[in-house]
Amino acid sequence: MAEESAPNPIGRRLRYFLRSNRFVFSLLVLAIGIFLTVLAVGAYTPVMNIGPFPSINSVTNPPSGPNYDLVFVLAGPIITIIGAYFVGAYYLARHRFEHLMVTRSKAEFLRNLPEVEDLLWDLTPADEMRYAEKKSDLRIRR
Repeated sequence: MAEESAPNPIGRRLRYFLRSNRFVFSLLVLAIGIFLTVLAVGAYTPVMNIGPFPSINSVTNPPSGPNYDLVFVLAGPIITIIGAYFVGAYYLARHRFEHLMVTRSKAEFLRNLPEVEDLLWDLTPADEMRYAEKKSDLRIRR
């Protein structure tokens, strides 16, 4: 009799979900970093008296409480750099992967096989399935 497969553990499902939506999450990290950087700029530059910044600064730096603006100064640029790296890495991997997937030459595909497998670490599970289909179309066993 065939055994019923147990549901995947929560950790594996979470990893699959994060890999499937990698680009969305990298954009989200970049947007959060930019938002925190804007809050830091609005707290310590002359624009602190313009627009919504006075009301935001009254919440983030109350007279009798912690100064969260200092956290924004440190965390904002760091998170922005990390988000920019994730977005850039995804775009570069996507561009190179698409170029290698449209090739009709089996020799070129074989030459770049290690590179394609490295690129798959930065891409989604759907791209892994496209890669497997391409290998079967070109009759490559590995």
